[in-house]
Amino acid sequence: MENMKIYDAGKSVPEEAQKTIKGGRLNGFTDINPMWRIRKLTELFGPCGIGWYYEIDREWLERYEGTGEVAAFVRISLYIKADGEWSKPIVGVGGSMFAANERNGVRVSDEAFKMAQTDALSVACKNIGIGAVVYWSEGETKYSHMTDETPRQMPPIQDPTKATPEQVSAIRQSYGKRIGELLEKNGIERLEDLPRAKADEIMNYLSQRRAS
Repeated sequence: MENMKIYDAGKSVPEEAQKTIKGGRLNGFTDINPMWRIRKLTELFGPCGIGWYYEIDREWLERYEGTGEVAAFVRISLYIKADGEWSKPIVGVGGSMFAANERNGVRVSDEAFKMAQTDALSVACKNIGIGAVVYWSEGETKYSHMTDETPRQMPPIQDPTKATPEQVSAIRQSYGKRIGELLEKNGIERLEDLPRAKADEIMNYLSQRRAS
């Protein structure tokens, strides 16, 4: 098989399978319809289970202590048949929010694993060039190009000048109802905004108190 045959056959995405994201931090980027990938796999290799298939290798949840949110992740192995031979596993890992903080409280999704699975398939397909033109034009990182099934809420990058999620959790547990006093004393509204130096100082104090 020519090296670029599959890549070139699957790289272009028709306009009807694309949707521009409007609003939010992904404004201007492009969603690719998940069913278009299924169709393209079928065009290239045959029906699912005959010319291609995938297996779920692992499903798991991860909790982010700083926000209390929970994300669902799925790892899959995609297999394709080319020139009469099955490929080695083409791995894809996808994620979706299982429990997300919203204005009216925590929202739990009963479709988180399904969406993470769809996201994982999109990652595996990208490895063989499916949808490559869109990915190429918008950058190769997962968070600059997301499918409809990809989680929109992901935990923020840790600010090195602020308390770590582990520190926030430990301080909140230790202070209990006195958290308000600590926030007022440090001129902050959220414990997550506590300066790292102050958080280190409190953690040292708590450690010494437990040791005594």
